[in-house]
Amino acid sequence: MKELLKLIEEKFHKTFKIDNISKVEIDSRNIKKGDLFFAINNGRNYIENVLKTEDTIVICDDNKWKNHERVIVVEDTIKAIQSIAKDYRKRLNIKLVGITGSEGKTTTKDIIHGILSSKYKTKKTVGNYNNHIGLPFTILQLDENDEFGVIEMGMSHKGEISALCDIANIDYGVITNIGDSHLEFMINRDNVFLEKSQIKNYISEKNFFIFGDDVYLKNLSGNKIGFNESNDFVISDYSETIDGVNFSVNSNSYSFKLNGKHNCINASIGIALGLSLGLTSSEIQKGLNLVQVTPMRFQKIEKDGILYINDAYNASPVSMKASLETFNRINFPKKKLAILADMGEMGKDEIFYHEDVLNFANNTDIDTIIILGSLMKEAYKNIKSNKFILVENKDEIKKLIKNNFSDRVILLKGSNFNHLWEII
Repeated sequence: MKELLKLIEEKFHKTFKIDNISKVEIDSRNIKKGDLFFAINNGRNYIENVLKTEDTIVICDDNKWKNHERVIVVEDTIKAIQSIAKDYRKRLNIKLVGITGSEGKTTTKDIIHGILSSKYKTKKTVGNYNNHIGLPFTILQLDENDEFGVIEMGMSHKGEISALCDIANIDYGVITNIGDSHLEFMINRDNVFLEKSQIKNYISEKNFFIFGDDVYLKNLSGNKIGFNESNDFVISDYSETIDGVNFSVNSNSYSFKLNGKHNCINASIGIALGLSLGLTSSEIQKGLNLVQVTPMRFQKIEKDGILYINDAYNASPVSMKASLETFNRINFPKKKLAILADMGEMGKDEIFYHEDVLNFANNTDIDTIIILGSLMKEAYKNIKSNKFILVENKDEIKKLIKNNFSDRVILLKGSNFNHLWEII
């Protein structure tokens, strides 16, 4: 990353005894020779250890290091990583795809990365590094030889999408959908839409890709993807197997290894972008086969003879229902057990949303549903069904699985803070 080193030396009027930066880090445990370390938040406590590694450079806001030859002291490290990323992005001859939406951002990012990788040298956001620190950190992972970058853009407060777009200077934009995520801060879907849709102000219509069946997104100008025949890219012939989904987009057939109509939609958005960039259908299918999906997105895990469907990275009413609908639809050879846990950031109507999910679950053909968490417990008071089992902790769930449900296919769905994967 010679260009990044050159930028930093010019920006801070300081010369270092190396000719290249190996990589950028914000976690001191990953530091290796020649790395650039941003000492963000508690990172300042590890500066001394980082400097013990040869040829490392540190950027921090701790004045006690101002005379060290390998340290740049700034007023605010977070503002510094944002400013450096913004300047670095301008120097790169790369196309950036920015993805936002209430659900499906990470999976859509993985899909677009796979599709573009069939033809171009492409990098993507690692995990869910999608906020005011994670996005600039992702940009600083790019190098001069990359042709495309696929970056996730998250938000929970007003103004965040515009701030991220300003840093990234994206070339293509995607909105997956508008749902009920972050209502604790955004209050309602109207505000979520107003915030997410800010991305359209930074790109041209021809480079804007949206789920056209969404009640909010359908009136925006751009490339619309969906099942409705009025869309520019029409999804049809949708079918599901244990191994994934089969479908067509504008009459060309595709398959994808993740289950669920929502993942068919995510894949179709990626297909539309690929077609717009001139990729052939065969190149796109090759890319779909290459997709490395971030864990805990309808991830199938076999352990002790039990098939677990781990969809427990995050949860909202929309994603909970989509997961339950998909699980219900798949023709597994065994009976089905769903484990549902609390959803976070639902705002003042949080009990209503949990009750709505439980009613939806009750109307599926899923044989047994275990519910966990204080919000689920409160919502359960208004549900009358013998399908549910209310538990207090994950250890209780493990015992139930071992003693009563070892012959089931088991879905795990809830927000990340529940750590449902510990059940497996």
